[in-house]
Amino acid sequence: MNAVVVYGATGHTGRFVVEELLRRGLPTVVSGRNPAALESTWGDLEIRPASVDDPRALDQALKNAAAVINCAGPFAVTADPVVDAAARAGIPYVDVAAEIEATVSTYARRSDTLVVPAMAFYGGLGDLLATAALGERTSADEVHVAYGLTSWHPTPGTRAAGQVSHDRRDGRRLRFTDGALQYHDDKPVQVDWTFPEPLGRRRVIPEFTMADVVTIPSHLAVPEVRTYMTVEAAGDLANAGTPAPAPVDEFGRSDQTFVVDVRVRTDGEERRATARGQDIYAISAPLAVGAVRRILAGEVFAEGVASAGAMFDAVEFLEDLPLTLDLP
Repeated sequence: MNAVVVYGATGHTGRFVVEELLRRGLPTVVSGRNPAALESTWGDLEIRPASVDDPRALDQALKNAAAVINCAGPFAVTADPVVDAAARAGIPYVDVAAEIEATVSTYARRSDTLVVPAMAFYGGLGDLLATAALGERTSADEVHVAYGLTSWHPTPGTRAAGQVSHDRRDGRRLRFTDGALQYHDDKPVQVDWTFPEPLGRRRVIPEFTMADVVTIPSHLAVPEVRTYMTVEAAGDLANAGTPAPAPVDEFGRSDQTFVVDVRVRTDGEERRATARGQDIYAISAPLAVGAVRRILAGEVFAEGVASAGAMFDAVEFLEDLPLTLDLP
């Protein structure tokens, strides 16, 4: 079997992805912009350094590969060049982007190969939960995705991507309403959200907009998609002094726990799907690797550029993840 290339293999999420591929017994090649960092981190693996502004190097990095997983943000910089290189190589592309505008740009592409953007905690997991909650339905009146994070210690990559998004929006906020993304200058507010235990009733910030507002309506007919974030986690992210995540177990995960609570409303009926787990960066690895594994096995329901919920069997995928689930 040809190898899966991980681009951005020395980043925080990239390291989790490489470890997940190895745990699954999938041949793995590591790539990225810094040869020294690749060597010091993954000296036992095949290393193919490449910069995104060097198409020839990217082509060499993806030569004879089975697929590529892009873990290198900001994705506003890396997604297009790596997708282009994957297209030239004729292989599937998966990324872990949480940047809304970069994900919109990827969805706007035409592709003869499979492309799955935002296949991570933000974007992918919420989409799978919403799809599972709807069952056989393909439309809804509203989808609400609430993120109950006990804390959020952002990585340097998260901070860099967040700054890129902030600059692209000129500091404006974003919502998905009336079937479209809309920029606005409304001040953030706080409301209560009752999560399943152990979180319970928490203060959240509505319209703390994440990539789910792109992934979910890409294949479901829904005019309103709203995402929420616990106030504590939003405060951690806003604080420049919040340190990066620190490992607390043998898997390298932090002590952060999360509950993703999705509520889908259609014709007055509400259906709910919930996932609980540990470490938002660590869970992105089985999401991205699970996507590649299914693509290579031909277990897909879509062509070209598609989201997790359109591409895969949502319930089967969720049940294969290291999560505690409550599905309809």
